[in-house]
Amino acid sequence: MRDKTKSEPGFSSDAGEQPRGIVSTTRSANAGGRDERDRIVMSYPHLLVREIILFEALVISVVLLSLIWDAPLEQLANPLLTPNPAKAPWYFLGLQELLHCFPPFVAGFLIPTFVIVALIAIPYLKVNVERRPLWSENAPRRFGIIVSVVVVLLVVLVALNAWAIVAPTVLVAILLAASYLSNATTGQMGALRARSLSWWIMTWFIATAVCLTAVGTFFRGPGWSWVWPWGTHAG
Repeated sequence: MRDKTKSEPGFSSDAGEQPRGIVSTTRSANAGGRDERDRIVMSYPHLLVREIILFEALVISVVLLSLIWDAPLEQLANPLLTPNPAKAPWYFLGLQELLHCFPPFVAGFLIPTFVIVALIAIPYLKVNVERRPLWSENAPRRFGIIVSVVVVLLVVLVALNAWAIVAPTVLVAILLAASYLSNATTGQMGALRARSLSWWIMTWFIATAVCLTAVGTFFRGPGWSWVWPWGTHAG
């Protein structure tokens, strides 16, 4: 028997009618509809329970560490005795190291302001949304532009004696050049060739931040002079 069920266009108020879906297709899309419901989970309990467990694990770890190791506290603060060097907390030592390399207006205002504005603006900008590999298009031209930018940046950093930024810049530039010269599609070099420009910029930023913090923490002594961590004047 032929199915007498008909689909009439328009609106209907029959709550018992079998629901039907309409799928529109284009040349770049297939005719099958995808069900996204299996990829959606509720914030509670799936997310909040995990966050609570991680928070409790962090609190327990901090309590155990505080019971085993004492905090490196010094004597009571004396306004007549200023430590040399006067170091900021570790999360500000990168900024303090920048103040040693650049003028206060640049290191204390311009650079932090640019970073904050970039963090606010980038989510609203279409910056490489497709995350295409850096060398996927116009590779020789892009490589020439990047080499020019890196050379100019290194000249400025060397002129300012900002060696804590020169080191990670050279390292990232070497990896970038190796990914361009390599034709590998698999392995570590293949993974580097598949990275986008935004990934390389973020890698350079993180490497620079880590290097500045490490230098300010372990390699600066009295008068913010260079010292070795195992020396007697290490801060």
